[in-house]
Amino acid sequence: MTFDNVVHNFDRIVQATIESIYMVFFSLFFAVLIGVPLGVLLIITGPGHLWPKRWLHEALGMVVNIFRSVPYIVLILWTIPVSRALIGTSYGTNAAIISLVAGSSPFFARLAESAMREVGRGVIEAAQAMGARTIDIIWKVLLPESFPGIISGITVTAVALVSYSAMAGLVAGGGLGAMAWNDGYNSFKNDILFVATVLLIIIVQVIQWIGDRLVRRVDKR
Repeated sequence: MTFDNVVHNFDRIVQATIESIYMVFFSLFFAVLIGVPLGVLLIITGPGHLWPKRWLHEALGMVVNIFRSVPYIVLILWTIPVSRALIGTSYGTNAAIISLVAGSSPFFARLAESAMREVGRGVIEAAQAMGARTIDIIWKVLLPESFPGIISGITVTAVALVSYSAMAGLVAGGGLGAMAWNDGYNSFKNDILFVATVLLIIIVQVIQWIGDRLVRRVDKR
C-alpha cells in the first residue's frame, strides 16, 4: 500500500483531524456541563439520600435511560430538526455537536452518579451532624470526594465521543470519520482509510493517557 493519496491530501487530513478534536472537545464540555448537575440530582433524590424525591428520581432516571438506549446513529436522525432550528443546518461539525451532546450527556450523568455513590455515607452524615446545608454538602463533600471518579468518567466519555464523532462523519458531520468514509472507503483509497483510522486511535490513546494522569494526580486516597 502506497501513501501517495495521503501526501496529496495532507492538508485535508490535518483539517479533518482538527474537526474531530473540535467536535470531541466541545461535545465533552457541554456533556460535563449537563451531566454533572444531572448526576447530582440522580444521586441526591434517591431513597435515603440528601433530598429524597422518588418521583423526580424516577423521572430523571427514565429520561436518562431512554437516551442511553437509543443507538447513536438513530439519535443523529432525531436531532436533525433540532440542529436546523438552533443553527440553521443539519450538516457540519457544529450540527454534529448537538447530537454528540445529546448522546453523551446521559451517559456521563450515569458515570458521575456512580462516582458520587462511592462517597461514604459516614462522611455525608458527619457533615449533616455539623449542620451543613444540602448545597454545602454537595459542593464541599460530595463533588470533591468523588472528583477522581468524575475525572475517570470524563475520560471514558471523551473516548466514547471519538467513536461517536467518527460515526457522525457518515452523515456529513465532518472530521476523520467523514474522511475515512468518503475519501477512503468510497473512493477506494485504502491509505487514507488507514491513516484516518490510525489518527483516531492516537487521539483515543492521548485522551486516555491524559485522563489516567489526572486521576492519579487528584486521587488522594
